[in-house]
Amino acid sequence: MTGSVMTASDRPASSLEPVVQESTPAIIARALRRAISAGEFPPGSQLGEATLAKQLGVSRGPLREAMQRLTQEGLLISRRNRGLFVPELTADAVADMYLLRTTIERAAVERILAAGTGPSCADRLDAVVARMSAAATRRDSPAMMAADLEFHRTIVESAESDRLSRVHETVIVETSMCLRAMAPTYAPGSDRVSEHREIADAVRAGDRTRAVAVLEAHMSDGLARLTGGTAEPAAGHLP
Repeated sequence: MTGSVMTASDRPASSLEPVVQESTPAIIARALRRAISAGEFPPGSQLGEATLAKQLGVSRGPLREAMQRLTQEGLLISRRNRGLFVPELTADAVADMYLLRTTIERAAVERILAAGTGPSCADRLDAVVARMSAAATRRDSPAMMAADLEFHRTIVESAESDRLSRVHETVIVETSMCLRAMAPTYAPGSDRVSEHREIADAVRAGDRTRAVAVLEAHMSDGLARLTGGTAEPAAGHLP
C-alpha cells in the first residue's frame, strides 16, 4: 500500500488564525489613549510633537498619523497656529459623552439578552463587582475607578460587536477623565457597588426592561454628580 502526502486542504480545520500586526501609528495611538485615560495629559493640556517623539522613541511621521487618529476620535482637538490639545471637560461635552455611553451600553445589554448569554456575562460582571467591593473603602480609590470602567467595558465586550467595542473604547477614555474630575463627588463605595451589582443581577435574570432601567438610572446618577456639584463651574467647565 503506497503512502500519500497530506496536503494543506486535507488537514483538519485549525483554531489558528492569521496574525494581525499593528502598524506603528496604531501602537502609538493606543499608548496616547492610555496616557490620556491615566491623566498624564489632563484636560486642556497641549501635546508637543517634538517632546512626544523623543519620549516614545519614534519619528514624527507615525506620531502625526497617530495624533490625527485621536483628533478624529475627539480625544484631541486642533487649535489653529497653536497645536493639539486634550479637550476641556465642559458640562455640555460630558452630557454628550454620557448620552453616547448610555446608547452604546444599552444596545450591548439588549444584544446580550437577545443572544441568551446574560448568565455568562453576569459571571464576568460579578467578578468585577467583587473587585469594586474590595476597593470600596475609598470613593476616589484608583482601584475602584479602574474596576468601574472595567465593569462597563465588560458589558460591551460581552455583546461581541466590533463596532460597539470600537466606539466604546474611545468614550471610555473620556469617562476615565471624567471620573478623575468626579473624585470629590464620587458616590460612596457601597453605593457604587450596589448600583453595579443591580445591573449584573438584571443581566443574569435576562430581564431586559429591568436591566435597561437600572443601567440608565446609573448613567443619569453619574452625570448628575459630575455636572451638579455644589461648586459653580467656571466658564461652563466642570469643577
